[in-house]
Amino acid sequence: MMDVARSLSDALAQAVAAAEASVVRVEARRHVPSSGIVWSADGVIVTAAHAIEKDEGIRVGITDGRVVDATLAGRDPSTDVAVLRADTRDLKAPAWMPAGEVKVGQLVLALARPGRTVRARSGIIGALGETWRTPRGGEIDRYIEPDVRASWGFSGGPLVDLTGRLIGLNTSGLMRHGLISVPQATVARVTETLLRHGRIRRGYLGIGAHPVRVPAAQRQQAGQEAGLIVVSVETGSPAERAGVLLGDVIVGVGGTPISHLNDLMSRLTSETVGTKLRIRLIRGGAVQEIEVTVGER
Repeated sequence: MMDVARSLSDALAQAVAAAEASVVRVEARRHVPSSGIVWSADGVIVTAAHAIEKDEGIRVGITDGRVVDATLAGRDPSTDVAVLRADTRDLKAPAWMPAGEVKVGQLVLALARPGRTVRARSGIIGALGETWRTPRGGEIDRYIEPDVRASWGFSGGPLVDLTGRLIGLNTSGLMRHGLISVPQATVARVTETLLRHGRIRRGYLGIGAHPVRVPAAQRQQAGQEAGLIVVSVETGSPAERAGVLLGDVIVGVGGTPISHLNDLMSRLTSETVGTKLRIRLIRGGAVQEIEVTVGER
């Protein structure tokens, strides 16, 4: 029994040693440092967007004790990912674990560097899911919830397996309680866009809406039992210019049935900004269509 415990202890320590050179300290909030992950050796750092309070005067502490200046390349609050460019070219990028190898129940470590040295907390993969739409509208390619106690400074740091391979970027900014790990596929997509454009474009209509059951008399014509009732329309918004009214029940956008807010958010991608979409809605007991030019949030 003692040998098993010693072997596990050694494995945990080796995992930290394998990954710690890729974990940095991010100084971008007053008196509250957070962590970051080396994305590429030429100074690109990924971290949690909610940990970035200021756009200037950002500093990054790396494993050899140096503290270097960094600039904000961009941030995406909807996925809670931010990208920094650190003033150094000799960082160590980590190895990432293939998504298909992540399993519920696996032992994992959350790593952080809120000070000069790395910190670790152990736990397991508590839950895995499919694509997840965050409360802020961002799309996470795979839901990963580690059963690891959250603590200050751990947002922006990595979740690693027992070989030190990275599973995701940890953040406490997407849920009210606990950590979520943003998988590599999402981090890569957001990072590449932010490095290229400095921002993530989001489609925008300018309405507030809630799910509602379609009146029985219109269900056959609408072809569905639920839709979104419009409860607010912003002044000067694409929706107002298109003629969307309070009380309209949206049942389709761009040929896709709409029953929930996630359905609508998934249609308002960066590719739709500036394009015209047909909105199918119920108004005055009849199903009709109007055309809206999608704006940018």
